[in-house]
Amino acid sequence: MHRRVLEAREKVLGREHPDTLTSFSNLGNVLGSQGKNAEADMMHRRDLEVSEQVLGREHPDTLSSVSKLGNVLFIQGKYEEAKTMYQQVLEGYTEVLGREHPEAMPSLDIL
Repeated sequence: MHRRVLEAREKVLGREHPDTLTSFSNLGNVLGSQGKNAEADMMHRRDLEVSEQVLGREHPDTLSSVSKLGNVLFIQGKYEEAKTMYQQVLEGYTEVLGREHPEAMPSLDIL
């Protein structure tokens, strides 16, 4: 179902629309929960790529995408790459929202 929604949103709204980005993320989350980590990785990378282009690297939604990719990388045992993602999230949230903001705390805890 999530794949069909993503395909429809890409076709109707375009790849850069916020709702399409949400569909990339949702599908990545579902794939990850099903243990399809390689597919989840790919979906979160697509989400991140477009989010950075459309919203910018420091937008909270982009940082959320970085965090989700970091989680999938961690699950896959790609610890160094995951660490890089978590550091990027922490730095971004610290700069944009402040170090004590609730969104920054999970990355701080992991690192």
